Amino acid sequence: MNRKIILTLAGVVLVVAAIFLASQLVSSNKQPQITVPKTVKSVFVREANLQKLPVKLSSNGRLVAKRRVELFSEVQGVLLLKDRAFRAGQTYRKNDIILAIDATEFSASVQSAKSNFLNTLSTTLADIALDFPEVYEKWKAYVSSFDLNAPIPQLPDFDSEKERFFVSGRGIVNAYYNVVNLETRLSKFVIRAPFDGALSAATITEGTLVRSGQNLGTFIEGKQFEIEIPIAASYASFVALGKSVELSTLDHAQHFEGKVVRVNPAIDQETQMISVFVAVSSDFLKEGQYLRTVIEVQSIEQAVEVDRSLLLDSNELFVIRDGVLDLVSVNPVHFNENTVIVQGVSEGEMLLAKPLPGAQKNMPVQVIAP
Repeated sequence: MNRKIILTLAGVVLVVAAIFLASQLVSSNKQPQITVPKTVKSVFVREANLQKLPVKLSSNGRLVAKRRVELFSEVQGVLLLKDRAFRAGQTYRKNDIILAIDATEFSASVQSAKSNFLNTLSTTLADIALDFPEVYEKWKAYVSSFDLNAPIPQLPDFDSEKERFFVSGRGIVNAYYNVVNLETRLSKFVIRAPFDGALSAATITEGTLVRSGQNLGTFIEGKQFEIEIPIAASYASFVALGKSVELSTLDHAQHFEGKVVRVNPAIDQETQMISVFVAVSSDFLKEGQYLRTVIEVQSIEQAVEVDRSLLLDSNELFVIRDGVLDLVSVNPVHFNENTVIVQGVSEGEMLLAKPLPGAQKNMPVQVIAP
């Protein structure tokens, strides 16, 4: 009996000891709780200075020569070799011969027509002397001064209806205008420069057979250019003729000033934009060159310009008040390439100057002194 009691007590003691040992092992595995101190992020700020800010629209456009002529042939013949080769890049002064087409055969037909006219007029002189002796000297002087190698001179004025009917009835007037027509066509075998410029394209070479209506090339003026700027139709009322426009190369290495010369009154149905044409002049520009344009269209009162990355999707900006971040609602009026002009910020408000990753309202921050 005593033995059974002793064994029972020993078992109870062992169970209690095991439970105590297990609890000690579990307690020993608990990691000590580490207190992480709160970190205060440093931020750059700027003071809001409300002012009148200009709205500037920027875009890229391609230069087009203000004066350009597509050269076409109105006659047929072989292109002659001149002192200057007919090639792209060749420059000419006003009235210089750009190209000449062989007109030997046609020139002979012109001379033949002039000779026939002179013969007709000469044989009529005798009749004029009999019927209109008072105008004979006038017509005789015209015949005497006639030069087959010079352009046909203007017919003498008629002193009466009878004289006009008589001369016309002999076919003189008809023969005269036939020669004038041929001389006009003969002049088309030579193409002269309408202004100082250069060939930007040449589609034929010397010795090539030129056909009537064939495109021969393009002649442009090399200093006067235009560039087309698309702007939103809502800004059309702010763009007036003569308004200055800033232009620069895409790498901003060179800057130019242009003037608005035309505004298209029609709105593009697809883009809802209007086209503004700007004239610019410079020896350093070339047709086809791309330029960046900036045109001021209006001004916004009581506004501030900030980096676009600082504006939240909710149209709010972070400000610093009493050492913590706060949010203020703003009205974004105009978006530039990298910035945005907003209204709704109070004068002197401390704004974030650079984006802060993980920024949220009521976050404590430390301002970095500028």
